[in-house]
Amino acid sequence: MSGARIIPPGGRIGILGGGQLGRMAALAAGALGYRCHIFTPEPDSPAAQVSAAATVAAYDDADALAAFAASVDVVTFEFENIPYESVALLAARVPVRPGWNALRVSQDRLVEKDFLRGIGVPTADYAGVAGPQELAAALDRLGRPAILKTVRMGYDGKGQVAIDSAMPAAEAWRRMDAERGILEGFVDFACEVSVIVARGIDGAMAAYVPVENRHRLHILDETIAPARLAPQVAAAADAIARRVTAALEIVGLLAVEMFVTRDGRVLVNEIAPRPHNSGHWTMDACITGQFEQFVRAVCGLPLGSPERHSDAVMRNLIGDEVHGWADIVRDPEAKLHLYGKAEARPGRKMGHVNRLRPRSG
Repeated sequence: MSGARIIPPGGRIGILGGGQLGRMAALAAGALGYRCHIFTPEPDSPAAQVSAAATVAAYDDADALAAFAASVDVVTFEFENIPYESVALLAARVPVRPGWNALRVSQDRLVEKDFLRGIGVPTADYAGVAGPQELAAALDRLGRPAILKTVRMGYDGKGQVAIDSAMPAAEAWRRMDAERGILEGFVDFACEVSVIVARGIDGAMAAYVPVENRHRLHILDETIAPARLAPQVAAAADAIARRVTAALEIVGLLAVEMFVTRDGRVLVNEIAPRPHNSGHWTMDACITGQFEQFVRAVCGLPLGSPERHSDAVMRNLIGDEVHGWADIVRDPEAKLHLYGKAEARPGRKMGHVNRLRPRSG
């Protein structure tokens, strides 16, 4: 039950997940006059620190979910791995935006790839595998090098194994450490890009300009906005992202991550039906940042303009990099965003910094 009901300012937004995306969404919601209620198993979560209420409970706690649903006007989420039964329980009581189908597709990499191919969206070659023998056969078909990934969970490089010409299939399977996997053929890409599209309850869409994403140790390091692409390639990336957003009937945001090959083709890598790390630059460089846009869409308000007034470079602060905050705030041109996390562990996203420059083109 996604519903078409508009939630006016003063309403209560329930957010599943307590991480930094929920935190920044809650801050944007507050600026529009909404109050947020966070549901997360994590005590003292980044999102709860800036929200009106928080429920600390497991995602399969039916009683806690029912009480949560009764306290809010609409439910959304800041990460995808929510059990189906939990979403069904909530959706029977309150609008959930986006709905279950977007979650279902994005939770499973094999389902995701099949869905994309089914709507005519190009991806890398791939094969589902359920053991080392199936993996060996798939490697014979797709060739080496290749990437083996878990079909569920896994992010920032977790659950992924790069298979070179020498690695035995059995060893790759052992390293992945999961019951099901997806093997993806090697893509000789020139760059990685993403497009974030907002879609409202009326079907209207607004897309941010394609951006280039640069990774370090499998974690997003830097986003450059706009991506330096030929006009026809940028248009193709935008069109693909809009097609996927419409096909999933998103109410909220969809981030579509893509490879641009050296011959100019655009292949979708992954999708995420929520705000996205590669959209953080919009907070300071656009008329309507991604988190305000997310709140507008989920609450049924008209979408804001995604137009950028500046170009930008966003850089993540990973682990101990956050301890350089004092130098960053001394830079009058840097916009610092910290996530309120107590411990700076290796590989943990602690914040980000946006640096703006005059708009080009």
